[in-house]
Amino acid sequence: MARKMLIDGELGQTAADEKQYDFDLFVIGAGSGGVRASRTSAAFGAKVAICELPFHPISSEVIGGVGGTCVIRGCVPKKILVYAAQFRGEFEDSRNFGWELSDEIGFNWKKLLHNKTQEIIRLNGIYKRLLSNAGVTMFEGEGKLIDAHSVEVTQPDGTEKQYSAKHILIATGSRAQLVNIPGKELAITSDEALSLDELPKRAVILGGGYIAVEFASIWRGMGAEVDLFYRKELPLRGFDDEMRVVVAKNLEGRGIRLHPGTNLTELRQSEDGIRVLTDHGDEFTTDVVLFATGRLPNTKRLNLQAVGVEVDKTGVIKVDEYSCTTVPNIWAVGDVTNRINLTPVALMEGTCFSKTVFGGQPTKPDYINVPCAVFCIPPLSVVGLNEQQALEQTKSDILVYTSSFNPMKNTISGRQEKTTMKLVVDAETDKVLGASMCGPDAPEIMQGIAVALKCGATKAQFDSTVGIHPSAAEEFVTMRSITRRVAAGTKLKTNL
Repeated sequence: MARKMLIDGELGQTAADEKQYDFDLFVIGAGSGGVRASRTSAAFGAKVAICELPFHPISSEVIGGVGGTCVIRGCVPKKILVYAAQFRGEFEDSRNFGWELSDEIGFNWKKLLHNKTQEIIRLNGIYKRLLSNAGVTMFEGEGKLIDAHSVEVTQPDGTEKQYSAKHILIATGSRAQLVNIPGKELAITSDEALSLDELPKRAVILGGGYIAVEFASIWRGMGAEVDLFYRKELPLRGFDDEMRVVVAKNLEGRGIRLHPGTNLTELRQSEDGIRVLTDHGDEFTTDVVLFATGRLPNTKRLNLQAVGVEVDKTGVIKVDEYSCTTVPNIWAVGDVTNRINLTPVALMEGTCFSKTVFGGQPTKPDYINVPCAVFCIPPLSVVGLNEQQALEQTKSDILVYTSSFNPMKNTISGRQEKTTMKLVVDAETDKVLGASMCGPDAPEIMQGIAVALKCGATKAQFDSTVGIHPSAAEEFVTMRSITRRVAAGTKLKTNL
């Protein structure tokens, strides 16, 4: 039986009409979104090929690896380092629980680095097997567009080969960038930070986002002196301001020196390290400078403009609600489209793409109530609207419920670090619009809360749910007292 494809609700050509193409789908980029789209498209019966740059932990324009940023130089290795860094606090907390530890506890950075690298090599192999088992043809090399239906792959030995495809999907992700200041060549990005030969004793970090606060926690947890510089009053711009205050306090409580409203102006090499100059006229000397100020899409070498694929001024590919570019048979998913730059979102977009193009089920990605986490120590996790967003997007008053408490573990360990939770509720409908938590296990707890919000849960339903005792999570179903009622249309201070 000839396979039929339903694209944006219109019946496409049958397989018999497509024999002039080498593949039904050619994917450029084998990160999370590209691999998911390849596998799910193949499961619908499509003939699929994918290309990816050669593997290396540190990326460049010509180096990458199957698995992409998340697996090789992002979420996975980062979380491994976070686990390692958390032990410092665990060792400190254990003493009041009866554990008698020597004052000098050794830490072997090279052992951790080796084990981290072995794990990402293992995962790289798993991703390759997943593609192979799905019947996807893999090519190693750099892909670029020749025309709307042709991809040229430059193999590691320089050989160039061309392949034709009915559809082309771009899933090349993004890369960290260096800030353009004098001495920038002395700085590193998160790629190098995950693979340093030596653990720094002193670290300067520029940036106030996910990566900046996570590496501040990692290096501080491993014993380094850390100075964190960012332009705003608080880190984590875009998150709930109340929770940002909590994160900043926790970072300081763990010994990280914060420098709000401060930028770096120059880096200089000196005999005892890197000299860092700020726009306040201050100077610091450090072993490493990490720039964590954002990422740019990997589109420069794809030859997009030549075939009519539109990008914005930063190189982000413009797509419609179904991830289709300005060329009808060329599509894009993941960070390269700069929608919500999270691995699970790229997975969702890849799945929706394959349903739309090969599954006869036109499906738009759903960006409502996408949960996320910042793996600082302790972590922050959120889902839904923050307080300011709720006021902007609803016409009703907002009810805010908050709880700040000492976790049970801290009552014995003596650690002065509170867990904070927050619910934002529509006063008229009682619907829970957003939830936030900063404290141990926040991401694990928030994943369950996300299901509730996706189902449209009300505050009454939260209140009627029996808690698990003793746990921090039960606080989400026992917050009965309104912290404050905020009138519709209220403008909160948001330039923090």
